Amino acid sequence: MRIVLTRPQPDGDRTAATLRERGHGVLIAPLMRVEAVDADLRGEFSAVIITSANAPRVIAGHPQFATLRRLPLFAVGRRSAEAARESGFSNVTSADGDAGELVRLIAARCATVARPLLYLAGEDRAADIEGALAKIRIPVKTTIVYRAVTTSFPLALREALGAREVDAVLHFSARSAESYITGAKVADLLAAALAPRHFCLSPQIAAPLRAAGATKIETAARPDEPALLALVERAQA
Repeated sequence: MRIVLTRPQPDGDRTAATLRERGHGVLIAPLMRVEAVDADLRGEFSAVIITSANAPRVIAGHPQFATLRRLPLFAVGRRSAEAARESGFSNVTSADGDAGELVRLIAARCATVARPLLYLAGEDRAADIEGALAKIRIPVKTTIVYRAVTTSFPLALREALGAREVDAVLHFSARSAESYITGAKVADLLAAALAPRHFCLSPQIAAPLRAAGATKIETAARPDEPALLALVERAQA
């Protein structure tokens, strides 16, 4: 299949490599870039929480990183857990699921903590981790450490859509799906942009595509990359 990847780097390159190994053609067309936010990470914490692979990457050079990396870290999924280990965290536990499963994992492991947990968050968040844990009396400090900035619709993507050379688009976030629709409208390519198959990580990510009129939408069984790539393989079967 001829597949478009709109996710930010470096994850776009990693996913593209996996798809190319499986015989697919891939156009990497990031619609966002990740920027670090200057954050105060001082304090006494029981553990660290992350819901994105971006969080451990952007704090790797922070003055407090040497202290934080010694703490237990709870990650929402396997990829964010891998990124944490690659950045230098050693005591990493993955919920292997979504925000609800992450909250349940933390509830089971941290019911009696005295010090708050530090949630290294993005500026845009789909779930209220701090609020969910507050309901069960687990203290959390949420600190924004990165933001996603929308980029322009790449020329290569405009040309591929205009020539009808795209079979499928992979969507990893609602923000990037919205940027895809907006960019297509500005380029006067909405019909061409909606025509391919759209493989989405979750129903929430699929929502803006469905609202725009896309009909060939499939959603991963679980909100992780292996489940999303499994959709692509089933489409090829």
